[in-house]
Amino acid sequence: MKKTDFMTMTAAMMLATSACVGPEKAAQTDGPIIGKQEVTVKDGRMTPETLWAMGRIGSSCVSPDGKRIAYTVSYYSVKENKSHLVIYVMNADGSGNQLLTTTAASEGEPAWIKNGSKLAFLAPDADGNSQIWEMNPDGSERVQLSSFAGGIDGFKFSPDESKVLFISQVKYGERTVDKYPDLDKASGMVIDDLMYKHWDEWVQTVPHPFVAPFAGNKVGEATDILAGAPYESPMKPFGGIEQLTWSPDSKCIAYTCRKKTGLEYAISTDSDIYLYNLETKQTRNLCKEDATDKNMGYDTNPQFSPDGGFIAWQSMERNGYESDRNRLCVMDLKNGKKTYVTESFQSGVDSYCWAPDNQTLYFTGVWHATSMIHRTNLKGEVEQLTEGMYDYASVEMLGDGQLLTKRHSISEADELFTVNLNKANEVTRITQENDHIFKQLKLGKVEARWTKTVDGKDMLSWVIYPVDFDPNKKYPTLLFCEGGPQSPVSQFWSYRWNFQIMAANDYIIIAPNRRGLPGFGMEWLEEISTNYGGHCMDDYLTAIDDIAKEPYVDKDRLGCVGASFGGYSVYWLAGHHNKRFKAFIAHDGFFNMEQQYLETEELWFTNWDLGGPYWDKNNPAVKRSYANSPHLFVDKWDTPILCIHGEKDYRILASQGMAAFNAAKLRGIPAELLIFPDENHWVLKPQNGILWQRTFFNWLDRWLKPQK
Repeated sequence: MKKTDFMTMTAAMMLATSACVGPEKAAQTDGPIIGKQEVTVKDGRMTPETLWAMGRIGSSCVSPDGKRIAYTVSYYSVKENKSHLVIYVMNADGSGNQLLTTTAASEGEPAWIKNGSKLAFLAPDADGNSQIWEMNPDGSERVQLSSFAGGIDGFKFSPDESKVLFISQVKYGERTVDKYPDLDKASGMVIDDLMYKHWDEWVQTVPHPFVAPFAGNKVGEATDILAGAPYESPMKPFGGIEQLTWSPDSKCIAYTCRKKTGLEYAISTDSDIYLYNLETKQTRNLCKEDATDKNMGYDTNPQFSPDGGFIAWQSMERNGYESDRNRLCVMDLKNGKKTYVTESFQSGVDSYCWAPDNQTLYFTGVWHATSMIHRTNLKGEVEQLTEGMYDYASVEMLGDGQLLTKRHSISEADELFTVNLNKANEVTRITQENDHIFKQLKLGKVEARWTKTVDGKDMLSWVIYPVDFDPNKKYPTLLFCEGGPQSPVSQFWSYRWNFQIMAANDYIIIAPNRRGLPGFGMEWLEEISTNYGGHCMDDYLTAIDDIAKEPYVDKDRLGCVGASFGGYSVYWLAGHHNKRFKAFIAHDGFFNMEQQYLETEELWFTNWDLGGPYWDKNNPAVKRSYANSPHLFVDKWDTPILCIHGEKDYRILASQGMAAFNAAKLRGIPAELLIFPDENHWVLKPQNGILWQRTFFNWLDRWLKPQK
């Protein structure tokens, strides 16, 4: 349930929405070309339409000589209710920016090949299957390189470019038609184990890594290196090509895999890094070679050092704890010795890359509600390189002494920047994707606010003030409840839970980094586990009570909003707020914890966070957890509530939102239910996104603003 940037997931998900035009086969384009959107902002105030008009920068890659950058942008059309993924190329200083995608077909995941003379990328073939193509860096001479029947989700060419590693889906399990060939139109599924659903799909395929020879103009016959195995690599639901990599000598592939299925998969986060030798066909489990190293949690995202002497990966220590601290592990491949090089950084590593010297790594990680770029050496000496009220979201080497990074904040959508490591870490912006929109916008001021908790600790909240804020006026104020439950309330930019659009609607927002969030040490992070009704809820009330003391806050017009664990928080606070709030909004929150334990698919989460199944009645942690199920306190509900849920949300089933709505109506409390039959834990379709925003503000305005 952690916050993840869905828009950066595998490009193939967007490629399926349109077709591609190539020299060999002219595919039918699917509707008008969706490109950069022009929008006029009335009175400088952000609207839902303004948000959906913004281009969303995705992946990027640097040419071998460090002089050019290819990157992707997603554009959306509310009218067409579709998206379009396109590729740009620019010089490393941001000049010479050129759009390469010129048809309605989506193109993504660019990678430089042939010494930078060509760009490989993913685009659909004439049959709509995602394939590997190449083109000149100016977009000309497009040639289809692969013709793989199953389609390709992501790829990496070997360093010597004699081979290509790619991801494709393979059949998982037995279908009804396999058992009963005469029932080929039956829709029913006979299920005999867990993990039959995941995130937003019924699991009928899993991704596998394939290797194929590459002769320079064509991808040859592919070999599935997990052939016949029921395991997934990369791991669902969010894993992509970053979970697999080539050794510099092109002889080995390192891949991430959790070699478990069914019930065993559903209760474990124990994934490992495997090293597959293409010549010998032998596989090593790098994580389990040392019996004294008890890293039993997630191990993901391997990267070799440039000289191939070391391999690094992100590693969690404890099995079943999906929000454990992500440490950066480095293995010396000569002797097998492992070193955890970010131990002095008491937060998680979110992205990283090797420096050319084979001794230094750069990484991003959150501390005190901002995500900064850091540097570590193989001795574990960590240094913070950037500062400010921003989140740096990625790192990639750009020539000698420079980094390419993506950055955003509460007041700015993603843009690409360079960091000059030779000039006091000088940061330079090199894209202006949404300047034409932001130049029209008035933005609310953002500031940090520290408060004392009920047990005397210091808590940091972000306060976002309304556009044209006047301290002599009184404003309705919203308490934002974070999801995860262990995701940071950092300087994030969201296209749904966007604080600036709330400020544009004349709301003050307070967003506390309550107990259970990273960036404030492990004790603060872990206090939430099996204690959902504990200090994390006290922290919410502390934050809203503190801001309500200000003369510009109307304490009689307070609202409370949140999604996922934030939705749970809303449902819980509805029974414990002592009439503080006048309106609630819960999106995809769980309402009945016993119901949630049996309905969710990733049972490791509920086993860790709730302590186990509710029938384990002698377990004190279990007793504490389930005693704080929001449905037990409906008799104390007294405040209007809007419940929002997606029916394709298999992490927290829509029955939870429906049950909460039904409970409110049965209690005679004003309530609305916004249900999305075609959305998952997020809202991804443009028109659904607009509907979400309109419903959100209509509800808040109805209860928190004087009616004219």
